[in-house]
Amino acid sequence: MALSAGERASLAHDLILSLEDPEAYELSPDQEAEIRRCVRKVKSGKAIGRTAAEILAEIEAKFK
Repeated sequence: MALSAGERASLAHDLILSLEDPEAYELSPDQEAEIRRCVRKVKSGKAIGRTAAEILAEIEAKFK
């Protein structure tokens, strides 16, 4: 969790590709482009992050 959001996104991408059958998890060009767009946004400081606790509380509220 000490990694930046961009570093975590890159790591997640690399982890998916490292699975036993990476072909089964290949990202589409649109997905790759979205990841690149998000990483640029984070690196530029334009991304607004939220904590996991905030997101989980929002999800829980929707299902109550």
